[in-house]
Amino acid sequence: TSISIGTVHDTNCSHPSCWWREYVAGLKLISCNSIHFLSLPPSEVDSQQNMSLEHSSINIILFGVLAKDYSESVSQGDMLLVTGFSVGNSPTAQKDKLHACNLQLAGDDAWMYVSTLKVVKYTYVPLSDLKPGVVVNVYAVVTFFKQPFRTKGTDYCSTLKITDQSNQKVGCTIFCDKLEEHPKIFKMGDIIRLHRVKTQLFNGAISLLTSHGFSVVTFDGMVGSPVVPRTSSESFKFGEEDCQVVEALRTWAANQSLVPAQPCVPLSAVQPKTYFDLTCQLLAKAPVDSSCTLLKVWDGSKCPHPLLDVFVEPNTLEGCPTLSKDMANLTANVLVYDNHVEVARQFKPGSYLRIYNLHAVPGASRLPSNDSGQSDQTGHLGFHLHGGTSYGRGLRVLPEDSPDILDLKKILETFSESDINDSSMFEVWSTPPESFGVPLQSASYSDTCCMCIGVERTCDHTVEQVSLAEVKSRSPPQVFHVQVQLKSYQPQRLYQSLKLFCHKCKTIRDVPDDVTVEGLFSEAQKDVGPCNNGYWTLVLPLPREPPSESPSQTLTLLMSSQLMGNGKAQELIFLMGATLEETCRIASAYSNIVPVTSPQGTMTPLDLSAPFLFRGTKRYYGCKQCSQLKVGESLGEGVEVWDEKSVADALGVQLLQYGLLMKLELQDGTGFLEALLWRDAESFFHVSAEDAAADQEAQDRVQETMDRLCPPGSSTAERPWMDLCLSAYTVEENGQRRACYQICHTGTRVGSLHTP
Repeated sequence: TSISIGTVHDTNCSHPSCWWREYVAGLKLISCNSIHFLSLPPSEVDSQQNMSLEHSSINIILFGVLAKDYSESVSQGDMLLVTGFSVGNSPTAQKDKLHACNLQLAGDDAWMYVSTLKVVKYTYVPLSDLKPGVVVNVYAVVTFFKQPFRTKGTDYCSTLKITDQSNQKVGCTIFCDKLEEHPKIFKMGDIIRLHRVKTQLFNGAISLLTSHGFSVVTFDGMVGSPVVPRTSSESFKFGEEDCQVVEALRTWAANQSLVPAQPCVPLSAVQPKTYFDLTCQLLAKAPVDSSCTLLKVWDGSKCPHPLLDVFVEPNTLEGCPTLSKDMANLTANVLVYDNHVEVARQFKPGSYLRIYNLHAVPGASRLPSNDSGQSDQTGHLGFHLHGGTSYGRGLRVLPEDSPDILDLKKILETFSESDINDSSMFEVWSTPPESFGVPLQSASYSDTCCMCIGVERTCDHTVEQVSLAEVKSRSPPQVFHVQVQLKSYQPQRLYQSLKLFCHKCKTIRDVPDDVTVEGLFSEAQKDVGPCNNGYWTLVLPLPREPPSESPSQTLTLLMSSQLMGNGKAQELIFLMGATLEETCRIASAYSNIVPVTSPQGTMTPLDLSAPFLFRGTKRYYGCKQCSQLKVGESLGEGVEVWDEKSVADALGVQLLQYGLLMKLELQDGTGFLEALLWRDAESFFHVSAEDAAADQEAQDRVQETMDRLCPPGSSTAERPWMDLCLSAYTVEENGQRRACYQICHTGTRVGSLHTP
């Protein structure tokens, strides 16, 4: 039988048939004539026993011949097997805090067996000394690698090329049942340690192959980075000698130019028709078909080339599809094919990826199995990860603590949440547009207190919540989490918050009121005359309703002969000679109405201060500065579906985007802070700005939200607390830089009020 230290409780009793086994972790030998005293310190003995320190360690006292025989044969780390001992009171228990009893070994019946635990010391063979047919251990630098791929059997295979200070280059083939057991190699230049690999002669050269008991550990190859082992093994040996070997290989590889100066290329430096490695963050993914998956990624940089816009059904998209509508060319669409699809579909949005041998394909315009839904985007840059593993082609997830993504994470976390001329947003609180009618009716506080609204963050930032005083004390750019109340907001008339924004020149303008627009229509009627553009024309004499300055009115409808030939004449109609009210009535019955005039017999759109397009109840505006108007018979060649974007492109109009812009004054007890609500205003209110420009229900939803966050006539104590994500950035105004703040990654939710 075997007993543990914790079961020793009797004194002055003999255990001639009992055995006791323990590791000697820290050993003291105290000589007292023919007595030897072994003490097992409590901090280093077997910790598997669930007992107090004074019961987990015990003293062993050897007498006579035993003391002589074992005085020099027991060493730290040995395992002891003890039998025939007696248990006595320990006179040193109060001093050494060990067990109250001790084990006394004396006489012929007492025995102690010592088992010396040998520490395995691995020998590593230089690659130049490898001989065929032996099992070896090696340290080396990775000069080429392929991501693991599934074989025709049940396991996965990966291939490497490695070298060391001997300058010998050796290939290595690794077979493992599980994907996670393969080497965690992220880039060329990483250091690898291979245990129990078999050498073989193949095509006249030595190569390495996994054998029984194979294990692998990898390290980052960058000089100066932490020496952190990467392995899926739960137990492996790694000591100071190993650390020195890794550092030596790093230094040697850096001097040999084995590590690429720039292992990855950012999107801002990508050139068409090139292959490159990309380190990025996954925003969203969607299956295209059985052999293709779409990955939407970004790396915080802006590609200088127009990027392919890939359409997929919204219900198939997992994750956030894009950073914002204001950030053009930041989100890259990567199409992953064939054997890489299985790997890509396991990725989670938010993960950091490295994609190897990615192909920048110019002129990509169509997706597999989805030709009918794609518009031509010739000249746009697409990114393809082709099938196969040639040239190391593949992709993998990088761990959160990888040194390769530290810089990327800093860029993404501190990236300015606004891509517009922020200083201009403070200057656009101006005349309210009358086109939205009378101000919205405010709900009374008594009507809203029964259903209170909360505000919560929707971001994945791992930052601590701070006070407003702390926010203002720190220098931008930074991202903050705060809990605040709304003190006030502008504009009070919320229809004034609707703005028009140009993505190209980054300017913001107000939505013109109906009086202004009607004046532009009246002015355009003065130039109405015969049109010589070759369009099919329908002239409709309409009586004017009294009172009127003239007895009759003539409306002219112009349609493209090209569209008529395709049976799509009614999809785009040019209207000349109509008032604003008449244009709105006609637009309710047709898809796209473009108001035009014809000075000197040439058809041209109205002044771009007026809407250039009416679609139902919605109006669309163009940027005066960026538009290059054109109207010709070859209108919209290749256009499959006419919408506001295709109409704008056909007319040479730079389409303006509707947006909601508000300035909120926040408070939290430590101070006050003004922040803009712009980029994420639509997700904050769960309302489209375009809908708010034409739909009363959407306008009411915005008004109700603000009335719940800042009830009219309410005190500070009655206002709900909001959990916000704030982005801090700087703008230059009148030659001086100042900090600005914007609410981002935050949305409203209906719920109960809460206090901090």
